[in-house]
Amino acid sequence: MWTPLDNSLSALGESPFWHPQERSLYWLDIPGRAVLRTRGEIGAGGAVERWDLPTEPGCMAPARSGGLVIALRDGIYRAREWGGALAAIARVEHDAATMRFNDGKCDALGRFWAGSINEAKDRANAALYCLDARRDGGQSPMLSQMAEGVTTANGLAFSPDARTLYWADTPAHAVRAWDWDAAHNTLSHGRVFKRFDAKPEGWAPGSALAYGGRPDGATVDAEGHYWVAMFEGAQLLRLAPSGEVVAAFALPVQCPTMPCFGGDDLRTLFVTTARKGRPEAELAQKPASGMVLSMRVETPGLPVHFFED
Repeated sequence: MWTPLDNSLSALGESPFWHPQERSLYWLDIPGRAVLRTRGEIGAGGAVERWDLPTEPGCMAPARSGGLVIALRDGIYRAREWGGALAAIARVEHDAATMRFNDGKCDALGRFWAGSINEAKDRANAALYCLDARRDGGQSPMLSQMAEGVTTANGLAFSPDARTLYWADTPAHAVRAWDWDAAHNTLSHGRVFKRFDAKPEGWAPGSALAYGGRPDGATVDAEGHYWVAMFEGAQLLRLAPSGEVVAAFALPVQCPTMPCFGGDDLRTLFVTTARKGRPEAELAQKPASGMVLSMRVETPGLPVHFFED
């Protein structure tokens, strides 16, 4: 069912998106400090390009006028072309020694959202930010803090009708949801959308203890269902807008990180995965760990949203 993408090995793959004009898949290797993309036909022996970065990238999105917007450790940067110069467009006032940007993407109006992570995981001081660069011809981008109180920001996604925003706190095993007024960019009625069982004490991969994993990256399909990668759970879940789990897809890796839809019909589901810090026995048993996996699905996803300068 799942097909590993050749030459796609990363220490911790994240933030995948399908670029429709280039017909390419992009993703990040966070500890590898790199952006990667496929070139040419995706398949056996396909070429993968790598662009090395100065610090760890957390998330990225394509820009309407070309290039990328990328959240690095200390701020959000703009590159006008592949491998081009990185220009800072927004700084965040967190301690970059222990905090960095993590999961994020653009909304349908071209605003770039990025959440942060407390790498020490000793307190819930991470936050969700939104960068609107459409003001004053792009000369005065505004970075707003939208939500807070998590340790690891993940699972950001928007409903197709732009009325619900989803955001996960991975260590808390919870996905939150808000009513979202996209036009005015306001959040209200925050609630727990789905809570998952905590990791049992003493659990390890292959043990008799049951553990479904914790919510990592996510996306939403054309029917408004929320697809979430369950880190350490070796599965990808599809949740209805009610929060009910309607499908579970087993993966040949322990740690999926984030799904996205791609291909010309948006019915190829891609999932990035991780291998950094995993036990040697696990990696020997699950050699696809760290690779991008794909499979065909019935329900298409939504096209990637572009950053609007």
